[in-house]
Amino acid sequence: MPCSRAGDWLATSGPGPSRRGYNRGMSLRIPARVAANCNRTPETAAWLDHLPEILRGIERRWSLAIGAPFDNDEVSCAWVAPVTLSDGTGAVLKLGMPHLEGAHEADGLRLWAGDPTVRLLKSDDALGAMLLECCEPGTPLRSVPEPEQDSVIAGLLRRLWRSPSAPHPFRPLSLLMKHWSDETLADVERWPDAGLVREGLRLFEELPRSARAEVLLATDLHAGNVLRSKREPWLVIDPKPFVGDPAYDSTQHLFNCEARLRSDPEGTIRRMADLASVDHERVRLWTFARAAAEPRDDWSNEGWVTIARALAP
Repeated sequence: MPCSRAGDWLATSGPGPSRRGYNRGMSLRIPARVAANCNRTPETAAWLDHLPEILRGIERRWSLAIGAPFDNDEVSCAWVAPVTLSDGTGAVLKLGMPHLEGAHEADGLRLWAGDPTVRLLKSDDALGAMLLECCEPGTPLRSVPEPEQDSVIAGLLRRLWRSPSAPHPFRPLSLLMKHWSDETLADVERWPDAGLVREGLRLFEELPRSARAEVLLATDLHAGNVLRSKREPWLVIDPKPFVGDPAYDSTQHLFNCEARLRSDPEGTIRRMADLASVDHERVRLWTFARAAAEPRDDWSNEGWVTIARALAP
């Protein structure tokens, strides 16, 4: 997460806030994608309503000057902003909206302890608030050609994969697959190809059971969630930890390389599997299952169907 100087973080037509003060008459800036996602459920809408109050408390308790929130295509499920600490140090404040996938981000960051993620400086797990190390210059990995992205992502995945000691808070990947399956089954009338979808749903059940190894996964590692840093060449942000099959974990990057995946699905998957040292066939099956059966707003998207048909078992 790049850091800029923390300045005016509220949109207002009246007097601006003091360095650490919050004026109740000011309106909080909410990135458009965050607002849209928060309007999907009563729980997340309520979280958004309470966000100004949460920020006031965090600002006071952690002695922060909070800057304007980041607002780009990567910001969708959290309110994230640069901050300045009382000693002048820069950091990043992240408040995640309640959602299944992000529930144990802070726990994952504690376990990884900056290797190869951003460091967790402070957290309030009850509020979903995290104070994070900032990345300078913070250039996203998307800025380099995709073949170079492949190598960086694979190297980061191999470093992330480790077996957490019991007891630990992390949920099995099968739980996420069950959640996705339930959402997809609720949309049965919109499926474009029932055979493909049902095969994908079958694999959502079978693949977690047949995994030969289980490690802590990032589950959402792609080039938008990797930033250039002074401490290391690249650091991971926004992990969504689950424990499960390492072959699953390269699929998000593959889906973010859609043109290559559509033009040469087998070759693209094999390259990524070889770089990450995981079984090619399992990466192929996970990629098929997600393309065929992962829940989505638009079931008419031909891109996902094309990929699923090309990779169908």
